[in-house]
Amino acid sequence: MSASEAHRAFRAARDYLQAHREDYETAYRDFAWPSLDEFNWAIDWFDVVARDPANAGRYALWIVEEDGTENRWTFPEMSARSNQVANWLRRLGVRRGDRLILMLGNQGELWETILAAIKLGAVIIPASTLLGPADLTDRVERGAAKHVVVRSVDAPKFADVAGGYTRIAVGEPVEGWHAYTTAYAESPEFAPDGPTKAADPLLLYFTSGTTAKPKLVQHTHVSYPVGHLSTMYWIGLEPGDVHLNISSPGWAKHAWSNFFAPWNAEATVFLYNYSRFDAAALMAQMDRCGVTSFCAPPTVWRMLIQADLTALKTPPKKVVGAGEPLNPEVIEQVQKAWGVTIRDGFGQTESSVQIANTPGQDVVPGSMGRPLPGFVVALVDPVSGERATEGEICLDLAHRPVGLMTGYADDDERTSAAFANGYYHTGDVGSIDERGYITYVGRTDDVFKASDYRISPFELESVLIEHEAVAEAAVVPAPDPIRLAVPKAYVVLAAGHEPTAETAKAILAYCREHLAPYKRIRRLEFAELPKTISGKIRRVELRSRENDPARGAGAEYREEDFPDLKS
Repeated sequence: MSASEAHRAFRAARDYLQAHREDYETAYRDFAWPSLDEFNWAIDWFDVVARDPANAGRYALWIVEEDGTENRWTFPEMSARSNQVANWLRRLGVRRGDRLILMLGNQGELWETILAAIKLGAVIIPASTLLGPADLTDRVERGAAKHVVVRSVDAPKFADVAGGYTRIAVGEPVEGWHAYTTAYAESPEFAPDGPTKAADPLLLYFTSGTTAKPKLVQHTHVSYPVGHLSTMYWIGLEPGDVHLNISSPGWAKHAWSNFFAPWNAEATVFLYNYSRFDAAALMAQMDRCGVTSFCAPPTVWRMLIQADLTALKTPPKKVVGAGEPLNPEVIEQVQKAWGVTIRDGFGQTESSVQIANTPGQDVVPGSMGRPLPGFVVALVDPVSGERATEGEICLDLAHRPVGLMTGYADDDERTSAAFANGYYHTGDVGSIDERGYITYVGRTDDVFKASDYRISPFELESVLIEHEAVAEAAVVPAPDPIRLAVPKAYVVLAAGHEPTAETAKAILAYCREHLAPYKRIRRLEFAELPKTISGKIRRVELRSRENDPARGAGAEYREEDFPDLKS
């Protein structure tokens, strides 16, 4: 397949989804992934898009800093600059198949380097700037990295990270490191050294490690670049949109919605860089810059509803949430203030979006939506292995989607387990209704039994945050001599509320009123929630606390502390 044929096949699939943006039934029934044996997304798609006269003045990337300064790059400018970086990296010895750690913030060089690495056929290992030397040693060693591109301020973290890797610093000069700025002396024209096979590895993602040591997820030149057509469809992105996604570089969601999905749609990637979250400042920039599409994780949505949402005079028409399930209370408050419905979506580092509420469709409160075009989802009973109305969320490999990883790099055992019995196993549990809408129940690791009843932490957490005093919550099992385990809530309070017995009593009373008796929160503790550096709650750490006999009870409140609570 020639480059032009690959471009046409990809564009046809892209255009089909955009043409049926609000016609889910047709899109799901008739969409087919493009069949590509050779494909280089940066060359065969992005560079071609950049040459389109319609994109000559359209911004590909727009970054606003906290102090008000900003930078904007058009599609042609990003194409030319990434060519310069690709030529420079080649001069430094970066070759096809080499693994390159990329550890930058939300800055133009990040997008340039990703495009350049794709053009070269290098394998990118994205890394968060929050990582420390121990994490970086793990990434260099397990990732077999030959090159690292990092901010100058982070270069000292590599002082004790052994290896013969090429060291490239972005920012102020660092002794012993190559200065990124010299890349711009290279030619803005780039010639690849040969075709890129669609199955060649492109990305190696270390997962966030919510329950165990991070896995190393491998994606190809099609599984993310092409697979994120599903993400584009979920968000509803179109040419000319200005899309803001709040996500930190180094994690898969950043590639989802700050790179592949918007540029698949020929939309503008918009970033607002802040050191500390400020809802009013964020909404002011969204208004000023005309953001039309907005994606944020539940943590940000929960902070936003603590502010005056009506301060945003022109809300985006497309709003979505991902990372963890979104609580119904958040969706309701945004609907009241902005007149738009947040559409939840579900995917993983291992895949693009699998299940989502898509534009123009009914949103069932609490539901993640329906399978995306190109994904055949099955709920599988973990005991019988048969399909069920509640079970592990799996992908049917008889209809393997393009947007799925090839496996876990250098870990055949984990790969085999993930792809066992004809399914890809997500490790998440869901339930499905008669219309095909899937509701998230929890991670297989997080769901627990209390008095022999099965408990979904997410369901209980959704009730908790309905209370005005609760900003965030996490529910885990606490050992109990009679019931084996009881639901315990760790609660982060909203502004203006104090961690007192009176507050605990009010929250417990609210839960008694709104939850079935077997689901009731029976213990409560005010505490900050442990999170991964990608922002996901580490319930595994909270469960460990509960099972640590040396820890004691902490500042815990129990139902029995308040005998006047109604039975």
